[in-house]
Amino acid sequence: MPIRSRSLVAGIGLALLAAGLLTACASPAGSGGTPSSSATAKDDDSTEQEVDAAWLDGGRMVGIVTQGSSTCVPIAEEATYANGVMTVTLVDAEGDTACTRDLVPRVSLVGTPEGVDPAEGVEIEVTGDGWHGDTDLEGVPGLAVGGETDYLPSAGWTDVDGQFVILSWGSSSCAPAIENTEATSATEVTVTFVTPPADQVCTMDMAPRGVVTAVNGLEDEDAEIFAILTGAEFDNVRIPIYPN
Repeated sequence: MPIRSRSLVAGIGLALLAAGLLTACASPAGSGGTPSSSATAKDDDSTEQEVDAAWLDGGRMVGIVTQGSSTCVPIAEEATYANGVMTVTLVDAEGDTACTRDLVPRVSLVGTPEGVDPAEGVEIEVTGDGWHGDTDLEGVPGLAVGGETDYLPSAGWTDVDGQFVILSWGSSSCAPAIENTEATSATEVTVTFVTPPADQVCTMDMAPRGVVTAVNGLEDEDAEIFAILTGAEFDNVRIPIYPN
């Protein structure tokens, strides 16, 4: 399996998946992020933006990675699938939140539409306000669409060297933030999350939260790589990173 050199509960149930699994405001990328972006003018007056994607939640969800403000992450509307292409529209989140002027990779979560077979892979086209982009997700044996989520963390590589997305479930107002990401063995990446303050108040919902990070120093391009999640709400949780 080739990879790159890289690094209280109130259930929301399937209704959230059917609604497109709107993500909460995602945290900034951890150490090793790759905030690069390119835009090329197109004849239709929109611009082409770099877009990446990762399988999550056993194939039930896709994380769409774009470049922009870490505090104003776009929301993915419900994805559609036709003629071999998965189409996703990203819209700006409503509200009066001021956006930071940084440029980092951030992730928008969307439910995988019926008709897509994660074991076979899919072409993805993404549109936003005045821009568009496309990417491919390779097939991963064992992943599938359908069934209720188990609300467990998951992770998937994008096609950017070392970059991967982590999905977790919990309070939408207290999304975990990454402190550090590093390769700790030939087949393991340890992701350390920031410990929240003891007096932090969180909403009582159960929402999907996505974060992008990256790692350097992995040498075995044929090994299955695992992420070890530690710190904050994670107690050395070990999960595979789905390939791409």
